[in-house]
Amino acid sequence: MNKRAMNIRAVFFDFGGVIQRTEFQAPRQRLAQRFGMDYEDIDKLVFSSPSAVQATIGAIPEADHWQIISQRLKIHKEEIEEVEKEFFAGDIIDHSLLLYLSKLRPRFITGLISNAWSGLRAYLERQRIAGSFDHLVISAEVSAVKPEARIYQIALEQAQVRAEEAVFVDDVVENIEACERVGMKGILFMNSKAAVDQLEKILRT
Repeated sequence: MNKRAMNIRAVFFDFGGVIQRTEFQAPRQRLAQRFGMDYEDIDKLVFSSPSAVQATIGAIPEADHWQIISQRLKIHKEEIEEVEKEFFAGDIIDHSLLLYLSKLRPRFITGLISNAWSGLRAYLERQRIAGSFDHLVISAEVSAVKPEARIYQIALEQAQVRAEEAVFVDDVVENIEACERVGMKGILFMNSKAAVDQLEKILRT
């Protein structure tokens, strides 16, 4: 085992786009068509609109964001829960990655670093995912978002490790570049096998 591998003590993963991914676009496409929108438009409404940004930094609760979406879509607030369910119907949790994470513990500290709304922690608990991680760093809870350096520093502080002792897996190039600027090792997620293979080279060789 080389010196870098011996120094690694913590492994962090992103959630959306890594642990949970949109594998089937058809439900979201049907929803877009229902409201006379393109797929990209409804995707931006949910993830990139001003209220989405506010929810991501914890300025408003997730429920308020969805109510604003209901107003934009001109539907009754009672209908928004069904719209939300349909929007995420094509998202799949990668249980093979969660199994891999469980095998890393307790030798390595495991953590989540996610740009997400206030409801993520409860969702992880409902899906029995929260227990796969020693630490959860959710942007809405800490008022810091990737690629800001502060969210990585919070994660490192919670895990009580130095930056050079940590690896982070994320599907966004800017987030990987940002973690590397603070001294962490970054792995750009393309698919589960490639990510695990790269991580294994860091941890085991």
